[in-house]
This record gives sequence, C-alpha cells and structure tokens, in this order.
Amino acid sequence: MKSLYLGTNISIEDLKDVVFKNREVQLSPEAYSRMAASNMLVAEMAKGERLVYGVNTGLGKLADKRISYDDIKRLQINLIRSHAAGIGEPLGGPETRAILLLRANVLAKGYSGVRPAVVETLIEMLNRSVHPIIPCRGSVGASGDLAPLAHLALVLIGEGEAIFNGLKMPGIEAMSKAGISVLELEAKEGLSLVNGTQVMLALGLLSMISAERLLDAADVAGALTLEALKGTPVAFDKRVQELRPYSGQILVAERIRGMLEGSEIRRSHLECDRVQDPYSLRCIPQVHGAIRDSVGFGRKTLETEINSVTDNPIVFPDDGDIISAGNFHGQPIAIALDLMAIVMAELGSISERRIERLVSPEYGDLPPFLTKNPGLNSGFMVAQVSAAALASENKVLSHPASVDSIPTSGNKEDHVSMGMGAALKLKDIIRNVEWILAIELLAASQGIDLLSPLRPGIGTRRAYELIRGEVPMLEEDRVISKDIEKISGLISKGVFSSILD
Repeated sequence: MKSLYLGTNISIEDLKDVVFKNREVQLSPEAYSRMAASNMLVAEMAKGERLVYGVNTGLGKLADKRISYDDIKRLQINLIRSHAAGIGEPLGGPETRAILLLRANVLAKGYSGVRPAVVETLIEMLNRSVHPIIPCRGSVGASGDLAPLAHLALVLIGEGEAIFNGLKMPGIEAMSKAGISVLELEAKEGLSLVNGTQVMLALGLLSMISAERLLDAADVAGALTLEALKGTPVAFDKRVQELRPYSGQILVAERIRGMLEGSEIRRSHLECDRVQDPYSLRCIPQVHGAIRDSVGFGRKTLETEINSVTDNPIVFPDDGDIISAGNFHGQPIAIALDLMAIVMAELGSISERRIERLVSPEYGDLPPFLTKNPGLNSGFMVAQVSAAALASENKVLSHPASVDSIPTSGNKEDHVSMGMGAALKLKDIIRNVEWILAIELLAASQGIDLLSPLRPGIGTRRAYELIRGEVPMLEEDRVISKDIEKISGLISKGVFSSILD
C-alpha cells in the first residue's frame, strides 16, 4: 500500500486505510513549503507591534491581554496544560488514530502557521502507533474541540499519557520508546494544535462508516423477514419506485427484489388472499431509502470537513495577513451528526417492529415466539424485549444536541455547536442499532428454518447461510445474548454488505 501524503486532499477511504490498516503517512514536499512560509509570517508577527490573537495575546476573553515576546513560548505550554481539562473514559485506538490523521492533515494545509516539525511529529506518532489518551468529554464544539485536542497535544510536548505497544504509560516514556523527539512549541503552535473540529469529526466519520454497514445489513434483514413472514415484494415493483424517484428508495427496492429472486417461499404463497403487508414490510424502500439519503448528506458534509481549514486565526502567507474568524465552529458537523442520529434511530425502530411481527402469534404462519414448543420454550420472546429496550433508548439519544448552546469563556464564546455531544450520542445509537439488527437477522433466520423445506431466494439464502455458519437454529431455549453478539460481529465486519455487491 502506497504512503498517504498529507497536504493535498484526503478521502474517507484514505482515512479507513490509515486507521484500520496502518497505512503509512508522509508530509508532501508542497505542504512543507507552504507550512514554512506561513510559519515565517507568524514568527514576524510575534516580534511586531500588531496584536495577533493567540500569537502575542491571551486567549478567549483574555484576547486583549498582550503577551511579551519573551513569554510567547510559555504561553503555548500554559495553553496546552490549562486546556487539558477533559474528563470521562478515553477514546479508543481507531478514534485516536483518526484524530491524529485529521489534525495533521489540517495543519499540513499551510494556513496555521506551525512549523513542519509539528506535523512530522503527529505523523511519526501515527506511523509508530503512539496513541495519546484522550478523555471523551469536555468539548462544546466551538473554538474547536479544545479539551480533547489539548490531551493529544500534551504527548507532543512530553507530558500527558499514551498507549504504546498496548501499554499505558507517561507520554514522555511512550515518545522515547517509539524514538520520537518531543516538541518545544513556538508562537501559535499550541493554539493550532487545539483549535479545530477534528475530534467530533473523527468520531462522526467512524460512526458514519458503521452506519453505512448497518444500512446494508438492514436491507438484508428486511428481505429475510419478508421471506419468513411470507410477505409480498409486489410493493417493491420498479414502476412504483420510479414515480417517487428518491435514489435511496429506488436502490433499496432493487436490492430486495434481487435478493428474493428464485424464492420457493415466495412461490408458495402467490395465490394467498393477503392484499397488503404492514408498513414495516411494505414501506422498507421508503424508510430505509430516506435513511440512506440522509446518511449520504452526512457523508458529503464530513467529506468537506476532512479537507477544510478549521484553525483560528488563519494565516495567509501570500497576502502577509492573519485573520481571526470562526472556521472552528462545529455547527455543520453537529447538524449532520444529529440528522444521522435521528435516522439511525429510525432504522432501529422499523427493525424492532419487524421483529415483533416475527414473534407475534397473531401474524403469519410461524409459531408463537419462533419456537417449536411454545410454553415450555420462550424462544425469541425476550430477544424482542431487548430490541424494544434499545429502540426506546435510541429515541432519547436522538434528541438533537445542536439545538442547544451554552456560553463559555466569559461569554466571549456565546454560541457553541455541541458537536461533540452529537458525536458521542450517535456512537451509542449506532451500537444499539447493530444489536437490534442482529436480533432481527437471528429471528428471521429462525423463521426461515420453520418454513423448511421451502428455500428462500438467492440473496436471502446467502444471508441465511452466513448466519447459520455462526449460530445454529434455536431448537431449545439457550442463552441468546451470545448469539446476538456473534451476529453483531458479522455486521460490524461488513459481511452482509458483500451479499449486495
């Protein structure tokens, strides 16, 4: 795999390669030149009389306090230490790697005024897997993700804590063992390390990647459930979808029609007297499709943010200017993540309704709770209860974080995005939906078993065989939580996406 060069635009696929496959990262020569030019301008400003925020002034409410040239380096150290006020459980390895990459990429654009050595240090930490310990809470999503990014920056200066070779240790020890020199920060470099949206962005990107896998798994689960309940695919007719031409709706309907091709189960009830299926079956293309289109909006927003400059102030070396502005404000990300949270909660909700249909003794040809001997066995009775609990939890979590704001920094920062809160909630919703879909896939496969010897369609049969390769049919009651975790693992690996290729 070729090295990824920072300083040009990077993609979501690039991020996945670096985060999950340890793709090597380098700084491009062009980026080196741009960074050197902007750093030279910052160095000149630091010696001059003009007040430049974060270069020779205090921060936030203290922006009108001039800092003497002799204290500029000390200001950067104090900034990192004071801003490292994060709390809560640390972020995971993939999240930390994504943050390191995204922050290095922004600084490599050459509009932040930092030396190339700052980005080269971040790159070495990525390539040698030195992962700073970053508490997950403490960011309001404006002026950047200040607290979590400060915890990252601590390790660059030989402080804080990090994970190296699977062990937690002081940051200076991790850097030494990895053979990486720590930095002595120059003017504006501390501010540039903490001023950006890369923590909420990293978490949002990883959740979005998972959401796309869940959408594929949901299409497969919906098709399997349609088979198990002897539903009709008539409502998925191509002509119907073309009259309401949302791209997601058209794609989902096409996928389900394809998965059901060659279904013996479908042929067995062609002449039944059921006119219409319930909405959770009949409206799968409309619901899944709308969710898919909304996640697509989120993807476009996050793709834009990956390659955007979110520092403050921004350095324009060609013009000899440094401008204080607001690109650090996380509103675009917060809104996109809130939208994804809402629609992914809805994905879990419709899946839970299909599970209820599968276990209900009042619908379809399946025995109560999908067990051959109901009464003695409870089958999937409480698995549906678990799905209901998760779906209801998601309803609480899907309340938008971005509609809230609270003033900080002596009311200087009087409107904030709460983007990090949106990212953390979305992460929990994604986890819950993965479990709900795992339950539906298990329940639908049990339904297919109970319709034997009739065989499902080409695509649904592949899904059924994947599931049965991990979990046997539920002949007698057993601890089902282990089954759920196994199928959840298949979903997280993107196994069900392959069925749709």
